[in-house]
Amino acid sequence: EVWRAARGRGSVFQGVTGRSLLWTSSGHLVFPWERNGWKNLYAVAASGGDAAALTPGEFEVEEVVLARDGRTIIYNSNQGDIDRRHVWRVTPGRAPEAVTSGAGIEWSAAPLADGSAIAYFRADARMPGQPMIQAGSSAPRAMAPSAIPSSFPAGAMVVPEAVTITAADGMQIPAQLFLPRAAGATGERRPAVVFFHGGSRRQMLLGWHYLSYYHNTYAFNQMLASRGYVVLSVNYRSGIGYGLDFREALNYGAAGASEYQDVVGAGLYLRSRPDVDPARIGVWGGSYGGYLTAMALSRSPELFAAGVDLHGVHDWTIVIRNFQPAFNPQAQPEIARRAFLSSPMASIDGWKAPVLVVHGDDDRNVPFSETVDLVEALRARGVHVEQLVFPDEVHGFLLRERWVKTFDAAADFFDRHLRAAAPPSR
Repeated sequence: EVWRAARGRGSVFQGVTGRSLLWTSSGHLVFPWERNGWKNLYAVAASGGDAAALTPGEFEVEEVVLARDGRTIIYNSNQGDIDRRHVWRVTPGRAPEAVTSGAGIEWSAAPLADGSAIAYFRADARMPGQPMIQAGSSAPRAMAPSAIPSSFPAGAMVVPEAVTITAADGMQIPAQLFLPRAAGATGERRPAVVFFHGGSRRQMLLGWHYLSYYHNTYAFNQMLASRGYVVLSVNYRSGIGYGLDFREALNYGAAGASEYQDVVGAGLYLRSRPDVDPARIGVWGGSYGGYLTAMALSRSPELFAAGVDLHGVHDWTIVIRNFQPAFNPQAQPEIARRAFLSSPMASIDGWKAPVLVVHGDDDRNVPFSETVDLVEALRARGVHVEQLVFPDEVHGFLLRERWVKTFDAAADFFDRHLRAAAPPSR
């Protein structure tokens, strides 16, 4: 045994993308540790001793790779820029050095074989991800400049801004706000939509996302903004990017649905804005975000007028078995009771607003029965439900045409229930 984590904070291992244990040519073992409440890199001599922080600070290291020299660690993190990702390098015994900075988002850094340069993907608020190469202190250049066609409407994109909302229990929650280009020019109160990501171990950023699923959802949020909606993308508690305490929020999900406090805070934030019509606030999300969409519609009908629920979790007592197959509700009645009370199905009687539900019937993450059961329960209560079902499709849709159909249907649904006219009073 070379080293053991101290008891307490950070003693439960949390890995990074890539190898979570590197053995450098200088004789150091490099690994992630959350001793300070943030996922930083530490190094310990292979012969033993104390672990030294290589990347100290309140930020999260995410992707890690060892350079060709065997000494330098290349990583990306939200160091000094909490809502983005940038590429950094560090060598044991030296301070971290930024490779990229600015308004871009960089990920998947890879050193060239001869060590002369680093390749990575880069996106920003307007341009989606594309491969770049950067040698030393030279400016980065696009490796495939024609990969994004000249017709791509980058100039039509809005630049989201970082905002902080207050949850119903007072917790401060980070979010991104997409404002339509004409917002504020006429004093018009506009329809608005809240977006909740899936995961929940995710963080939405101030630009195109590095994961394909959220690359797509970012595009749809831009599409909604282009149609005149105010869009709020919420990084609710239990997500990544903001430290261990935020990620391991008390009583989240099936243990108490504490994220619902952030849902309420998002609705109240939008309702307080002078550019938002409080009677025309919608909500959408996929997977865990579908769960929070359903929670919003079932528990806060006074805040949300319509919703789009993609392959959402509606009854935790069913879905828990996906990641804990041995879970038996009959043998663990108290856990099952709390899980059900943390589910949208427990508050289904409060659901009033129309909803579009979308699901692939070969989903291996969230059972298709979650949508079937929800739709049946809502129809029995006279709630307006529309469905879009994809045969033989999985959780993160494999076919581009299914994403396009989903977003076309969702935009049409919101336009009919939010944009065309204020919904009738309830």
